[in-house]
Amino acid sequence: MFSAQTVIRDLENIRRRAPLVHNITNFVVMNLTANALLSIGASPVMAHAVEEVEEMVGLASALVINIGTLSRHWVEAMGRAIRAAEKKKIPVVLDPVGAGATSFRTATARQLLESGPVAIIRGNGSEILALVNSGTRTKGVDSLEGPEAAVEAGRQLSHQYGCAVSISGPTDIVVRNGETIRVENGHPLMPRVTGLGCTASALTGAFAAVNPDSLEAAAGAMAVMGICGELAAGQARGPASFELHFLDWLHLIGEKEIKERLKIIL
Repeated sequence: MFSAQTVIRDLENIRRRAPLVHNITNFVVMNLTANALLSIGASPVMAHAVEEVEEMVGLASALVINIGTLSRHWVEAMGRAIRAAEKKKIPVVLDPVGAGATSFRTATARQLLESGPVAIIRGNGSEILALVNSGTRTKGVDSLEGPEAAVEAGRQLSHQYGCAVSISGPTDIVVRNGETIRVENGHPLMPRVTGLGCTASALTGAFAAVNPDSLEAAAGAMAVMGICGELAAGQARGPASFELHFLDWLHLIGEKEIKERLKIIL
């Protein structure tokens, strides 16, 4: 059963193994997500060229696909990477950034889900709903729906693709078929820093690299995100200093903080 000890074990394994997490992600967040992975103890690589993605996947322990800044060549690279990950049998995390904002984004996210097995889909409420319901809209890449509104859509996606679905919000909700974990950690400053949702996806890749249970890996990543957000907010004066302290806490967080602060509903 998922517990604080699960998160502690996975965090220790990330720091011990330093898994290589291959990110095909967007220009906005590359620096932050790479630093977040380094801070927690993983090893990041950001490679999106069609000419090398398959070779790079061959070196990785997890693949994170983030559709934040799309182009035709990137979509081709993402599909190739997912198929290479299937051959190597490493977990894939898909972040359908802005699904529902444009038909291109929504179609691309759905196309990628058909490219090969995805272990975890991680997005906000509107993005998850948009993968199921073509009428769902988003405010750019921001959600117009809370996570509770997307739970049933998450279950549909989980059943259809055999994956866990991690829905972010004030309470993060992770579903896999009939299983549900609610993570109630976090802080209102977190949405004020661009890229923290994408960071959650990158960290989900690190947890998936060391834990084959997709539900536990997704919930563990969101738990660490939320706890570090709370700790960072206690020292920050605003969004800029929050980001600095958040990265520090990804590096510093340990058994004590997880045991004292983890708030979950199973």
